[in-house]
Amino acid sequence: MAVLGKMNSRLGFYTPIGCEILNLLLNLTTKVVPLLSPIQNVNAAQQATNIEIATKIAAVVNLFKCQFPDARADLKPWSNDPDTRKLVDPDSIDIGFHLPGWSPRFQCRSILVQIRFYQDPVDTSRRAIGVETAGFNHQGIAWRFSTVESWNFEGECQPVADICEKLKHFCRQVFELFNG
Repeated sequence: MAVLGKMNSRLGFYTPIGCEILNLLLNLTTKVVPLLSPIQNVNAAQQATNIEIATKIAAVVNLFKCQFPDARADLKPWSNDPDTRKLVDPDSIDIGFHLPGWSPRFQCRSILVQIRFYQDPVDTSRRAIGVETAGFNHQGIAWRFSTVESWNFEGECQPVADICEKLKHFCRQVFELFNG
């Protein structure tokens, strides 16, 4: 669990080591920020409704940055427009990651990560059921990857093999974090 952080015995949960993002998320959960639209739980920042979820979102960012240290996290990757609202899955945590520029190894400059959840109506448990990623370049979506079926990359421009393996490893870690 060294990658995820250390156990905070006073609070009883894992805290990411050296992660300023946790403080940002904690600040978001303590402030009342009115939404400009009826969208709920669209972005990771809006999903951080309690300390446990905020910590897990920070851990996801930390896990991604462990694989790809140059990436910059964006906890509000969606724009607030009618077209976007039609595409929103309220049962997901969405995080964008931006590279310093277009990367030939990634074949993109930004990556959208969507962690999809299922809420069991009987026991009210919530678990991750899929991680979907998409790489974006100046023309739009360059490639997609989903853990929901075959774990294959699709698209005309795909990342190189070692980047694909790192993304798959990251997705496995996300499942372990949320369903562990």
